[in-house]
Amino acid sequence: MTIFLIIIHILVCFALIMIVLLQTGKGADMGAAFGGGSSQTLFGSTGASTFLSKATTGAAIIFMVTSLGLAYLSTHQMRDQSVITGSPAPVESPAQPAPGAAPPTEGSGSQPAPESQPAQQ
Repeated sequence: MTIFLIIIHILVCFALIMIVLLQTGKGADMGAAFGGGSSQTLFGSTGASTFLSKATTGAAIIFMVTSLGLAYLSTHQMRDQSVITGSPAPVESPAQPAPGAAPPTEGSGSQPAPESQPAQQ
């Protein structure tokens, strides 16, 4: 479901960009009024303004719905699944003193440094 929404979201993003770029600005009508001929749009001076505005509205609605859907799925998807669901919690055991080391005395504030043992192979 998430992959489907991502694909739709990306397609709607590109469609929204293209639809907005095809539309003319508000200042394009002034050039046509002062003898510029027809304005330089794809569908003529006013031929497709309603179509492009409705397409922009539709693409914006789909974009918002897919954005909300992806946000919902990303926050609620991992709550039910966990990587460590089936494994038991590790049991911690108290640290064992190194063999041959003297036990720490209760009165001293510092503990003796443990002797380093060579690695056994």
